[in-house]
Amino acid sequence: MGALMNDDGTLSTMPTVLETFASVQASGATAGYSPIAGLPAYREAVIHDVFGSSPLAASSVAVATPGGSGAVYEAVVNFLEPGQQMLLPSFFWGPYTAISEHTGRGLDPFPMFAADGSFNLEAMAAGLDRHMSTQGRALLVLNFPCHNPTGYTLSSQEWRSISEVVGRVGARGPVTVLIDAAYMDYGGDAARAWVDAVPGLLKAATVLVAWTASKTFAQYGARVGALVGVHADPDEVVQIGNALGYSARATWSNCNHAGQLAATKLLTEPDLVARVRAERGALVDLLQSRIDVFNREAASVDLPAPRYDAGFFVSIFTPDEQGTAAAMRERGVYTIPIPGAVRVAMCSTPAAAIPRLVEALQEGVAAVR
Repeated sequence: MGALMNDDGTLSTMPTVLETFASVQASGATAGYSPIAGLPAYREAVIHDVFGSSPLAASSVAVATPGGSGAVYEAVVNFLEPGQQMLLPSFFWGPYTAISEHTGRGLDPFPMFAADGSFNLEAMAAGLDRHMSTQGRALLVLNFPCHNPTGYTLSSQEWRSISEVVGRVGARGPVTVLIDAAYMDYGGDAARAWVDAVPGLLKAATVLVAWTASKTFAQYGARVGALVGVHADPDEVVQIGNALGYSARATWSNCNHAGQLAATKLLTEPDLVARVRAERGALVDLLQSRIDVFNREAASVDLPAPRYDAGFFVSIFTPDEQGTAAAMRERGVYTIPIPGAVRVAMCSTPAAAIPRLVEALQEGVAAVR
């Protein structure tokens, strides 16, 4: 489950966020509809949260969505035609499948990791070339930083290499890069490396960024998110905003008014910003303490896992994910089998339970070899 839990099994929350949501609800201002595309102040606040005061902010437009899922939906229906496929790494967030199928689109995964454990740039490049030849366009989905479900974060060099490939393929036709940055506030300084790559991507592509309050403010049930569209051509930015707003009206109509008001305050009022940063920092420390224990224990038994930098999840490679998951269930440890691996929710695993978890993973993988 993609929610951060305390060691006692309760949901992790931020007191300042809860207080702010309660205050806007009590004001009565939330009873009316919000604008279709979202409150202007909210949309501006999200863009600033993503790009700060950099020139990228002036080249962006944002539309409110029901969480990160809504942002992905907007990207798929507006940047792929029915029958076309999105390109993405072979390890990916499961709901991408449902979103693509429900909208009459599809998925085309490429092998995520090269033989040395790094991001498989060659496979990505081959996929982009293939899509340009068969579809005449490409939508590349990159769920970084803090990748779900592997915990892998692209390095600055990997982002530069991706920009170079996108530039080459983008010379042949329209390329869109969706950066699903849901977990970016949980990865430290390295989690913002992708922002430096955006100017290079914009030379030949449209860039979309999926933002969500689910992770940013640990408010999963509020269903507040946004899709940020970035383009080098100001006229194209206007067209993107119009298209995203039209899709919103045709599906969910408008988004949670209270959530937008609360998120705006939390993103713009200095006192609240400082308090939330400190409270989120405590949650990041909680998660990182678990990651540190896991990495140490996993290394001690040579678990077949990707580099786990940050994020809510990690995956353990296995030739038989169903068999591994079944063997672990016999030991009272539960994971989610995914193609080629089992997914572990470190976000909800207490540090004290991690040694037992790693032992079960080791035994589960060994049972199917």
